[in-house]
Amino acid sequence: MLILLPPSEGKAAHGTGPAVGDLSFPTLARPRTRVVNALVKASRRRDALDVLGLSPGQAAELDKNLALKTAATLPAAELYTGVLYDNLGLSRMDEQARARAEESVVIFSGLWGVLRITDRVPPYRLSMGVSLPPMGALAAFWRPLVTKELDRLAGLAVDMRSATYAGAWKAGARGVAVRVLKDGKVVSHMAKATRGEIARRLLESAADPSTPDELAKVLDELGYAVRLAPGRIDVDVT
Repeated sequence: MLILLPPSEGKAAHGTGPAVGDLSFPTLARPRTRVVNALVKASRRRDALDVLGLSPGQAAELDKNLALKTAATLPAAELYTGVLYDNLGLSRMDEQARARAEESVVIFSGLWGVLRITDRVPPYRLSMGVSLPPMGALAAFWRPLVTKELDRLAGLAVDMRSATYAGAWKAGARGVAVRVLKDGKVVSHMAKATRGEIARRLLESAADPSTPDELAKVLDELGYAVRLAPGRIDVDVT
């Protein structure tokens, strides 16, 4: 089983380890360097905030981007601090669940393409939704590169990504998107918390569903109200 996650806008303030080195999915090394160089260059522009889709109050984020090549790093498991990751609770998992997370979780990133939770990277700010000169739309840039990597991996792809990041890889028939509903309506903020909780409980349960039907059964056994539809599973949190 693969658990596909977006990153989070919320990140740890700084790392504690050496500058970024080798990462998982090593065939992405060269395109990662290209994006890092492009981001550093874009962050120096007078219109950097507009290019990167940031507000004036987020100007300090540019300093993180400018320091990317030498900044201290920390594991992705500790870098992302948003609602989804708070509910995923990687730091609170026992040894067995944490090992399953290291094997199963794939984090999508506008800067790095895809990461494992053990990859050490510095704090940064770059959404997959940005059109970054000169490569353009990052989801389109990463898609063929990430596809070559992830198509080689076996297992059901349990997709917890937002739409922005879902565009970077289409899992096809082996994928099932987790959609969160309340009172029959799709929710956003609560969806992040619920997806993080579902990912944690799947990892702690040692479940390894290989089909959407098996996933629906596992979630039902975990106490969720679910409904299976083509390509997705709806979780009702009413």
